Amino acid sequence: MAPALTAVIADDEPLLRAQLKARLAKLWPELAIVHEMENGRDVEEVIAAHAPGLFFLDIHMPGVNGLEAARVVGKRAHVVFVTAFDQYAVAAFEQGAIDYVLKPFNEERLAATVERLRERIFGAPPGMDDLVERLAGRLAPRNGEHLRWIKASVGQSVRMVPVEEVLFFQSDEKYTRVVTADAEMLIRKPIKELLEELDPEKFWQVHRATVVNVDAIASVRRGLKDQAEIALKGHRETLLVSRNFTHLFRQM
Repeated sequence: MAPALTAVIADDEPLLRAQLKARLAKLWPELAIVHEMENGRDVEEVIAAHAPGLFFLDIHMPGVNGLEAARVVGKRAHVVFVTAFDQYAVAAFEQGAIDYVLKPFNEERLAATVERLRERIFGAPPGMDDLVERLAGRLAPRNGEHLRWIKASVGQSVRMVPVEEVLFFQSDEKYTRVVTADAEMLIRKPIKELLEELDPEKFWQVHRATVVNVDAIASVRRGLKDQAEIALKGHRETLLVSRNFTHLFRQM
């Protein structure tokens, strides 16, 4: 009897985990998904409990990301990296001969990955340390580069939104709204993390919970108690500027 084919999916977006699981069920029905994770924090426990032969690891996860998780996996399982399209990421994966899947998921690309995995899934997994170090160097933010895509939930689907289309971000305790001219989406990333990734010349924090695209500002009206209000181009909603950030608009 052939050994069982088992895998783990690690991605912080439940919808993307579900989409990948559904497509794998169609393309590789004998592969059993034995566990799903929101990040790579519990890799050791998952290996001890399930001994999976394969991990699908999202590169960008909060807490322990895909590269860090791959280091923990080591030679104990095969690894497929999952990432949003990025020319540097693709070049790095191709150079390292590492299997990867792009988001949003492409059936043809996923089918090709599955065929390669079928051929080597029962062989010894390659050592990941050197490859992961090279990937980490290639995928590290470059000087002057900032976040270019937002992975956001819209109902039961996920959209990849160019960051320049975003009018503003607004957070509550759990989610952050991503608002464009024609849509509103949710992400699970706090404002503090977004500010570290966004271009500070194009995106300004104007409130503890709000970041606005400078190019989307139509006008700023001064209000009471040293506050101000932003009117947006092509959007009815206005944004409150708190006292701590009104200095940004004193010369406007």
